[in-house]
Amino acid sequence: MKWLLFAFRNLFRNRRRTLITLIITATGIASILNSSGFALYTYSILQEMSARDSGHLLLADPRYFEQDEEQVLALGLADYAPLQAALEQDPRVQAALPRVAFSGLISNGDKSVIFSGSGVDAREWELKGGVFNLLAGNPLSAQGSATDPEIMLTRDLARNLKAQVGSSLTLLVTAASGSLNAQDVLVTGIFSTGVPELDERLILVHTRTAQDILLSNKISILAVYLHDTEQTAPVAAEWAKKYPQLGIHTWLQEAVFYQKVRALYDRIFGTLGLILIVIVFFAVFNTLSMTVVERTREIGTLAALGTYRHEILKLFMLEALLIGLFGSLFGVLSAIGTAYGVQFAGIQMPAPPGRSDPYPFLIELSLPLSVYTCLAVTLVCVVAAWLAARRGVNKTIVEALADV
Repeated sequence: MKWLLFAFRNLFRNRRRTLITLIITATGIASILNSSGFALYTYSILQEMSARDSGHLLLADPRYFEQDEEQVLALGLADYAPLQAALEQDPRVQAALPRVAFSGLISNGDKSVIFSGSGVDAREWELKGGVFNLLAGNPLSAQGSATDPEIMLTRDLARNLKAQVGSSLTLLVTAASGSLNAQDVLVTGIFSTGVPELDERLILVHTRTAQDILLSNKISILAVYLHDTEQTAPVAAEWAKKYPQLGIHTWLQEAVFYQKVRALYDRIFGTLGLILIVIVFFAVFNTLSMTVVERTREIGTLAALGTYRHEILKLFMLEALLIGLFGSLFGVLSAIGTAYGVQFAGIQMPAPPGRSDPYPFLIELSLPLSVYTCLAVTLVCVVAAWLAARRGVNKTIVEALADV
């Protein structure tokens, strides 16, 4: 305990140098935590958006995930209602919704445009949360209309067709039998996905409408939404054994954008963290090296009085330990202050590549990450002190006392 007290007092022998080292250490820790916190926030947002967009689990014919369909719904699921009812009885499941993927031409009478369509359950809009942005009109109604089937258009597609809420359009598709079929639809809403490519092509209709125009009672996939995203992997493993006849994909397997962003951010912020730790190392090493040079005669005096070399070395390492601990404390407090500051500032980040909508700049602090970062930086400080002090401590008493 007395050595720790000596080390604490020694920090005040050159206050300016100690303060600069503390500032560098605290800034390094705060920078690591803030940059990592931004990455963690981005991961959590993209994870939630990806899971809501596709569904936590996708159930389909195993071949559906491995090959392209020669005809629409050739690999679809028939008689899916009992499976849907069984899945929705599971307390972990929020909803199991049928989805039909199809494509064709959409026309306003004067102009025809290629579309990519999805037949969905009306509940899917609510479950997707903020994935889609409703710009005009209303989402698909719960029951739909048998006489005027409803359709939702993306923003750019609606502008291209000069369509508004209430406009009547015609869908022309190749049915499951290979024949052509057409269906008049009524625009009930206009929305944006935030992805320019999708905003030029995507339409949403009721599952029943898609099946009617495709002349089939099949669906492409059954999208399952869970209450807890963390349950995705265990539920998928359980259902893989329970329903061996089905192919099961998780949201992560479908979230290509999320995986690429995470891989990119891991490299960027990992490299940034390493650079900051190296800066802290050299700052502490430089401080302790100067301290050892100034206190060489003091080291010789302590050795002449019978102090062991490892005790003198321990004194310098304790000084570095205190610098690391105080720097960690100030760094964490600074990171917390920055996180709350940007939250109240309401800063918006520009739209990422491939998307058209900006997103908020927020920092998500993690207790485990904070602890590991502080421990790593403190360890680096101690190692730097050991490297800086061992040369001066290993001098003979005569050399140390004669040092000028």
